[in-house]
Amino acid sequence: MQVVAISSSSSHSFSKSGSREIRLLEGLGVEGDAHCGTTVKHRSRVKRNPTQPNLRQVHLMHAELFDELSAQGLSVQPGEMGENITTRGVDLLALPVDTELSIGATAVVRVTGLRNPCHQIEDFQAGLLAAVLDRDAEGQLVRKAGVMGVVVASGVVRAGDGIRVRLPSGPHRALEPV
Repeated sequence: MQVVAISSSSSHSFSKSGSREIRLLEGLGVEGDAHCGTTVKHRSRVKRNPTQPNLRQVHLMHAELFDELSAQGLSVQPGEMGENITTRGVDLLALPVDTELSIGATAVVRVTGLRNPCHQIEDFQAGLLAAVLDRDAEGQLVRKAGVMGVVVASGVVRAGDGIRVRLPSGPHRALEPV
């Protein structure tokens, strides 16, 4: 389980640029990223209520999704769908709420929920929105566009860093969009 790539952007652009390293700040998010802060920074959420807590400080996405998309003829690279941390070997979508991901030497991210894919994904690449949405055996919607989290311990994160998963004590709550 490791970090494949890291990305950030100081603007509210859809894609984020790759970086050598990012610094996660406890209670805030990715230093210098447009979504860094204690209160919500996503523009649509700010319009509704700018005082709500920022449960979307860090966006993590599994590189296995890129493999799946490639098999469908879609080409997506790390950071292009707006994630800060691209992982490999962690089943992010199966984690329960409040799972803690220790990343690198000191950083810890607590998973808060799923990213809810929106039209911007389709604007980025035709067919991508449908590809990141699926149905499970019971017909329930499956969102594959990664997970969101908050920083509970500061630290520097680099590509190649290991990831350790600590599940919360039970009962576990399934991830929902945040």
